[in-house]
Parts: sequence; C-alpha cells; structure tokens
Amino acid sequence: MGNLEQGYQNLSKETAIPLSVFEIEENAHVIKSDAEAIEVAKKLAVEFAKEASARDQERRLPLDEIKQYSQSGLWAINIPKEYGGAQVSYKTLAEVVKTISSVDSSLGQIAQNHWAFVEHIRLDATEEQKKFFFGLILKGIRLGNAFSEKNGKNVADLQTKITKTEQGYEINGRKFFATGALLAHWIPAVAVNDEGQPFVALIPQDTVGLNIINDWSGFGQRTTASGTVELNNVAVREEYVIPIYKAFERPTPAGAISQFIQAAVDAGIARGAIEETTQYVRTKARPWIDSGVEQASHDPFTIANIGEIRIKLRAAEAVLDLAGEAIDRAIENPTEQQVSEATLLVAEAKVLTTEVALLAANKLFELSGTRSTLSELNLDRHWRNARTHTLHDPVRWKYHIIGNYYLNGVLPPRHPWS
Repeated sequence: MGNLEQGYQNLSKETAIPLSVFEIEENAHVIKSDAEAIEVAKKLAVEFAKEASARDQERRLPLDEIKQYSQSGLWAINIPKEYGGAQVSYKTLAEVVKTISSVDSSLGQIAQNHWAFVEHIRLDATEEQKKFFFGLILKGIRLGNAFSEKNGKNVADLQTKITKTEQGYEINGRKFFATGALLAHWIPAVAVNDEGQPFVALIPQDTVGLNIINDWSGFGQRTTASGTVELNNVAVREEYVIPIYKAFERPTPAGAISQFIQAAVDAGIARGAIEETTQYVRTKARPWIDSGVEQASHDPFTIANIGEIRIKLRAAEAVLDLAGEAIDRAIENPTEQQVSEATLLVAEAKVLTTEVALLAANKLFELSGTRSTLSELNLDRHWRNARTHTLHDPVRWKYHIIGNYYLNGVLPPRHPWS
C-alpha cells in the first residue's frame, strides 16, 4: 500500500484515525459459501450492536468495527469464484446488508459502494485489473466512494476531469457524499475526459493531492463519514483506470445492484426499529388507560400495529429477494429484458423498503410512548437513519418507472452506477 503517513495527514484534523485502520493483515478470512456469509454477518452484528448507539450519539467513527468487518471476508463475497471469491447470490448479499444494518445502518452503508464497484470491476476491467483488485479485496482491502459532484446539477452531471498524461492520468475535481472514503484503502473516483466519457480511477489512500475531509453533518447515518473528497492534480497510474463508459453501451445490472444494496440497508433499518419497538413495548411502555389491560404488550391496537409492520417488512423483504434473484439472472444473461426485469424489481423493492423503514421508525415512538423520546435512549437514531438514507433516490420516481412499464411498455432507464 505504500506509505500511509501522507494519507493520514490529508485526513480532516478533526478526525484522529490511527494508521492501524489502514493496515492489511495477510490472513484476512476468505468466505466460501452463502451460508458462511450469513453466519459471519450474524456474529459480527452481535459485536457491532454493543456500542452502536454511543457511536451515533458521539459521531464516533467505527474504526475498530470497520477493520473487523472487512477482515471478516464479507467485503469480498460478490467476487466471482474464478478469482477466489464466494460469488454469493444477491439474495444472500442483501441478507448480510440487512443483518449489519439492523444494528448499525452506518456500517451497513459504508460497505455499499464497495460492493457496487466490485461489479464495475467485473464488468469493465481488464483481466489483469480483475486479478489485481480482486486479490487485494480478498486480503481485506476496502474501496471507498467519490462519485457525486460537490456542485453538480444532478447525479449525472459529472464535472471532475480526467486527463491523459505521459505517466498515466491526472484527475481534478471535488466530490461529496463520499461514503466510506475516509476509511478506505483505495478511493474509486468517477471522472470524465474531454469527450465526456466517464472513467473510474482507483486511487490509493496515500496519493498526493487526494484530500478527504470529514465534514458530513447529516442528522442521520452520522458515522458513514460521507463528506468531501478533493482531487488536486492527482496522478493515477494507467492500470488503475477503468473505462466505465462501456457500461452505457450495453445492458448491465450495475445500476440495479447499486440501488438493490440501498434498499437492503433500508430493510435493515426497518428490522432494527421493529426489534427496538418490540423490546420497549414488552418491558417499558405503559398501556393506555382505556385499554383495560395491565401490560402495553396486551393492548389490542398495539398488537395490531406490530402485526401490520411485520407484514409490511415481510412483503418488502420478499420483493427484495425476488430482485436479488433477478440480478443473478441478469449477471448470467445480461439482455435488455433481463436487466429491465432486475431494474423494475429493485424499484419495487426500493418503494417497499423505504415505506416500511419510515413506518417502523415512526411506530417505534407511537407505540412506545412519550418516554421513548428521551435523548439518553437515543431511539430517534432509527428515524434519523431511515429518513436520511431513504433520500438517496426518490421513490416517487419509482412509482412512475413501474407504472410506465406496465401501462405503456416503456423500459426503465438504465443508470450504470446508481
């Protein structure tokens, strides 16, 4: 990885990140199967839950947790088998995301763009690049994110420039919503050339001119470090640049995968909120005076509300599973029809997971009562996280995409990375 002292100096002075976070252990675990991936996620979730509330309250970055997470092998589970990965199904990947996000949705989100960029490597990298980067990831390397422009008019308004040089390439620009970049070993940065073609440049954390600023101030997803990345005359070796504009030239499931993982985070938030509600109602909430019962958990309206959100979560997760299966088919056979099917099912899942995450977070307080709003309990983190993360792509457009397909036969738009 080279000398990370320079990378450390580039980090925000407000964030003292020990260099050990960026050290790579050669004995990182390699997961071999879907079942193992789910089991590892469950074990990690128990550990990650212990200080999740405190990390949120203090805006404390999950330094130990993030290293444990990537060293567990979970960040490599969608690497193809021919390169040493488990190549788990996307249904399994969603289960991993939901399991982690249910206890700490910031941790669930941090890995999100890493998995999405693994797919871009699979799609458009050279054989040598695949062997190199997949090999690094299997050792525990984390990829971050530098896609969204600081001042872009919309998500596709790419302003960061990549220029060919005698030594390779040079990149200049300013990014925001760079989830995971602060804690990543390599930063995939999206930039366009003079012809407007987008490339991804994978940049080592310690590269001169790369400045990562911990200025994320969102009221939810507080510890994702989704702040700013500055690229000032950043030199990038040619072998670290991938021409992702090729993804525009043919149908690929890359965009569906990115949004699929987003939906899985939201489903995980819903899981966590429902579990918190159930525990609070059983142990702390008081029944309403007119209910005639001794325990809040025996209130017939509370019981019905718990039933409602459980049903809606089940439905959301079922459609998410269908979307994962459609993505697997689109990877195997990336035709226009298969990719469109995956995109539509992901859109349906995104609608349902958004709605149940917000509903579950609201019902937490409605069913638990006024005392559940005490700041020391920090139960509001579930609502804050749900409200923040579900803003990623508006579900009002998902309804339109789905309706336009079934009513008018219009295929959904393809967005290769979001």
